[in-house]
Amino acid sequence: MSPCPAPKSKTLSTLIHPKVLSRQELQERVAAWRRAGERITLANGCFDLLHVGHVRYLHAARQLGGKLVVAVNSDDSARSLKGAGRPLMPAEERAEILAALADVDAVVVFPEPDVRAIIREIRPDFHAKGTDYTAESVPEREEVEACGGRVAIVGDPKDHSVSEIIRTRLSPRQA
Repeated sequence: MSPCPAPKSKTLSTLIHPKVLSRQELQERVAAWRRAGERITLANGCFDLLHVGHVRYLHAARQLGGKLVVAVNSDDSARSLKGAGRPLMPAEERAEILAALADVDAVVVFPEPDVRAIIREIRPDFHAKGTDYTAESVPEREEVEACGGRVAIVGDPKDHSVSEIIRTRLSPRQA
């Protein structure tokens, strides 16, 4: 009896969800989309407990047109930004949840404190940030513009945050 053929090699990320890509896979996917005439929008964040503010932000980012790439902070990166005890969920699970959203075309996890390197790698047409920023306060603004893109502030007012949900809904209440 002959052995079964070896399965086609898949990265850990695509075993989680086909939209969750490695950095190299993302660059290849973006190149294919560009050849097909698509624009690229990049959104990013920790997405540590998906809430309605995240969904509205990503939907608004998608409305900029083209394909929506979401970059998710790795566990170490999220911890450095949000503090001890965070993230609540591992990066692979946060990425898989985001990949399940219809508005999202690709998800990548990144270890850096910001997305400047990803901006250089994929050169998005738009870098979408939430309404807690202004175009001038986006840390990656100069990188986006140097790569030929534009910063777009999208989503509803910043009335939702994981930190606030933890503080008001998940922490023990004082009697």
